[in-house]
Amino acid sequence: MTEAEYMHWLEFYRAYPFDDFHRFHRPAALVSVGLGGGEVQTRLDWLQPPPDDGQTDADKQLFKAGGVTRRVKKRGKR
Repeated sequence: MTEAEYMHWLEFYRAYPFDDFHRFHRPAALVSVGLGGGEVQTRLDWLQPPPDDGQTDADKQLFKAGGVTRRVKKRGKR
């Protein structure tokens, strides 16, 4: 694939994403909310849960109480 063709595919993907989220999960969530009510984000989270960061809710609350706003990744030694 040439660089020009790659750039055209990239532009097409940005305009019309064809991943599972856009092809299946989002339409299913919209239909579900339309038929049964509720919130779209709740349905999307059920269909495709956010990645697990390994922290429990208690951990997150403790960090928040301590003033930590985001998780910092440690760099390996070089």
